Amino acid sequence: MSAKICIIGAGSAVFSMAMVGDLCLTPNLRGSQVTFMDINQDRLDSIHQLASRYAAELGITLDLRKTTDRYTALEGADIVVNAALTAGHHRLRAGWDVARTHGYRWGGSLHVMHDEAYWINFYQLQLFDSLITDMLAICPDAWYIQAANPVQAGITYVARRYPQAKVVGLCHGFGGVYSIIDQLGLEREHCTFELPGVNHFIWLTKLFYKGQDAMPLIDRWIDEQGPAAWEKGGYGELSPKKCDLYRRIGAFPIGDTAGDGGGSWGWWYHTDQDTEQRWKEEPGRFWNRFFTGGEAEVAEIAKIGVDPNVRVTDHFPPELSHESIIPMIEALVCDTPRIILSNIPNRGGYVPGIPHDFQVEVPALVSRRGIQGIQTNGLPPAALAYLMRDCVAPVELELAAYTQHSRKLLLELIMTDPWTRSVEQANALIDDIAALPFNKVLGDHYR
Repeated sequence: MSAKICIIGAGSAVFSMAMVGDLCLTPNLRGSQVTFMDINQDRLDSIHQLASRYAAELGITLDLRKTTDRYTALEGADIVVNAALTAGHHRLRAGWDVARTHGYRWGGSLHVMHDEAYWINFYQLQLFDSLITDMLAICPDAWYIQAANPVQAGITYVARRYPQAKVVGLCHGFGGVYSIIDQLGLEREHCTFELPGVNHFIWLTKLFYKGQDAMPLIDRWIDEQGPAAWEKGGYGELSPKKCDLYRRIGAFPIGDTAGDGGGSWGWWYHTDQDTEQRWKEEPGRFWNRFFTGGEAEVAEIAKIGVDPNVRVTDHFPPELSHESIIPMIEALVCDTPRIILSNIPNRGGYVPGIPHDFQVEVPALVSRRGIQGIQTNGLPPAALAYLMRDCVAPVELELAAYTQHSRKLLLELIMTDPWTRSVEQANALIDDIAALPFNKVLGDHYR
């Protein structure tokens, strides 16, 4: 069954090519119309050309279109996927440089030294507002799938503000559980697990292998293989920091939770360089690789795009990406029910203790009937306490500051960061971030 799929921010070529690849390998969705929308004409042309060549090489029929006009892209859409980042990585890094001069380090709040810093989230929230408003006017029955950060604040915000919209967030961070499964030598197809929490803060509370409790295997790995693996490197998800959190809290932090991509949460592992070295933590190195690797990917894709003699499938092999977006679209459009880890409001109390109108990341049954969350057994007391303090409370402050145009509440958001030592320090950070040449809109909003 074909669908009309709109990708906002399609110039993110690696993301878009993964979607197109999965579409080509999903027979139920062949013949679908995919409209790439981006405000960057060069990147839009590049991804459209690459995707067209890719489908042609595989002999797959897809109606691939491109436009810089969002209204045109949304007309008749069944699914709208938002992958757009309105404030580029250069703005994020410029803000981090400012934050460092004021004494901020990795491991603090998720709103300063993190890729969901408040000066990035601000522009994203503006995008979400305008996009959902347009969808409700142009394609009110379409599903909005948010892949763009911030998923935690974004899904909480749009679900509250636009209750009539059909919204869900997706994030691939949960895939870290498969790294653990592989490191333990288990077969993925025989494993089941539970990962409750909120986006970028999920915890492995249950792991079963062939019906048997496999959590003790993590303890055995830590005791028997951990020290040697930590000394040599290459331990993946089973890092010293995450294993320490697991031993203390009783659940294992997965993916971005306590990872470099999730703001390196847990300030006590980042108090100084010596402490970071002791815990094998190098967030600066991670982010340098992330930025330079992303730039290299963009350059490589551009090079492939202008060379018609290169086979696109040689660079993007026709293999499923294991991302959740196309499986979710197939389930929604073709009524092929499946369980997908989804970011939705906690309206069914799927994670006990988290507010009912706050985003949670939980397994959900997805089909033509919609997205139905599945009850979990929740989190251990310490994990829930940290989640409420370090995720729910700051996001509530951020959203209140945004909706009320409140500099005062923005200040209180910065005051929640453990590296904040004084009101003067927090005020100086806000002033200097607002003074960056590309942040006039942000400065005016919170003036």
